[in-house]
Amino acid sequence: MNTCLRDVPSPAGTVPPALAIHGLTVCYGSASALFSVDYTASPAAMNAIVGPNGAGKSTLIKAALGITTRVCGDILFFGQPLSRVRHRVAYVPQRATIDWHFPATVYDVVAMGTYRELGWLRPWRRPDRLRVLSCLDQVGMSRFTTRQIGQLSGGQQQRTFLARALVQNADLFILDEPFAGIDATTERAIATLLRQLACAGKTIICVHHDLATVPEYFDFVTLLNVRKIAMGPVRTTFTPEKVQETYGGQLAAGQLDRVRRSLASSSSSATLPVAAP
Repeated sequence: MNTCLRDVPSPAGTVPPALAIHGLTVCYGSASALFSVDYTASPAAMNAIVGPNGAGKSTLIKAALGITTRVCGDILFFGQPLSRVRHRVAYVPQRATIDWHFPATVYDVVAMGTYRELGWLRPWRRPDRLRVLSCLDQVGMSRFTTRQIGQLSGGQQQRTFLARALVQNADLFILDEPFAGIDATTERAIATLLRQLACAGKTIICVHHDLATVPEYFDFVTLLNVRKIAMGPVRTTFTPEKVQETYGGQLAAGQLDRVRRSLASSSSSATLPVAAP
């Protein structure tokens, strides 16, 4: 079985980070959703953004992508403005933000991921179709190509949009709550596929909500609550004390025990399997 070493960042100074943010502030009306946040995504790794509801996790990635307006802050992708490297960035939004009644099939949605590269008017060729089908096969959705997206389960919908991200051949994958509202089998399959991408040199950023799986799934974590509380390797940053600080002291003892157990379980293994889902 193939494995991939964790917590081994690329040599410092070799390439610009896939995403670097400095001094990001975002306001909704008079309230600060984010205040003076610095952020750097570790390359070729699984990066989690964790915090309570309303902490600004989704706002951070939406502001970086230009979906949400920022008050101030510098944002660079691979050392350049997003407009110059947009083709290298794939985004999977929260399922709740998608119109599932839209008359599109699974195949249609994944094919949309090629339009930035191929254009809207260029005739499709057999290699283009095979590329879409290959990505659907990677996420276990090849049997549902003609299914309307609203007729899918939550896990199938998430797999479909992950396939759309895969078909873009991106170097940075940004996912907003990819494990929310899906079954355990799909969650494990997606986590394994994301790990494979990281082992292949891709940078993965996930807004994540399940504290218990942070040490198992991720290499680096940013703890956020309007301000950045902490950022670094999971094993040294995702401590019960820092997690409790991030959640404003509101976590119950049982939740903190789960964090401790997950850290202990993760530290017992230096590698994570990356067998095909």
